[in-house]
Amino acid sequence: MGLADQADPEDREQQADATRRLLSYLNAPVAAHCRLRGVLPAPGAVRVAIRAGEGEHVMDLLYEIPNDTVTPYRIPGLLRTVLTGPQIYSSGDVDEVMGMTLIRLRPEEITPDPEPEQGRALTVVRALSDPGDDENPFLIGFLMHGEHLLRLYVQRPDRPGIIGADIRLTETPHTALIASVPSLLGEEQYQRPAPDDPHCDLLVDLTDR
Repeated sequence: MGLADQADPEDREQQADATRRLLSYLNAPVAAHCRLRGVLPAPGAVRVAIRAGEGEHVMDLLYEIPNDTVTPYRIPGLLRTVLTGPQIYSSGDVDEVMGMTLIRLRPEEITPDPEPEQGRALTVVRALSDPGDDENPFLIGFLMHGEHLLRLYVQRPDRPGIIGADIRLTETPHTALIASVPSLLGEEQYQRPAPDDPHCDLLVDLTDR
């Protein structure tokens, strides 16, 4: 198979999603002393380039992850697992590409580390940062607080004031909840006063959703 196989719509979508989710690791290590170098396309798989180590003790690694065995959301946790613990690979799973050691992972045999709370918050904030336009932005702030809670500060163009919406950061992102946040803001059953938060006029409690 060649790169022409990357034209498969599902492979292309998975590749693009994995690239977006890994962008934040350009500014922070994937694991201790392990930095993201790139995300590369391959037939039926995503390849993630990592520079591991510091100073004179550096290795350039290229992890190949099949598209049909793991969702892009799980890729950071999968990488943290293989980068922080001893791993044994068969000779057939190791190769060399562009000066990097290529390692073909078998995700079904690896338990990914859970996503840190910051990563879960990033998933939610990134998903809600696009709705609206430059003149009428939707998400205008956020705060991680309490026990696994994320407060979103949002402003709707059809009503005055700033709304603080609380959601719970679970290990698996509630994509349906994220998509429905704009419509849930107007439902009175979730609305609360916000006497202790001077940054919003009203609170919406979505922690049980």
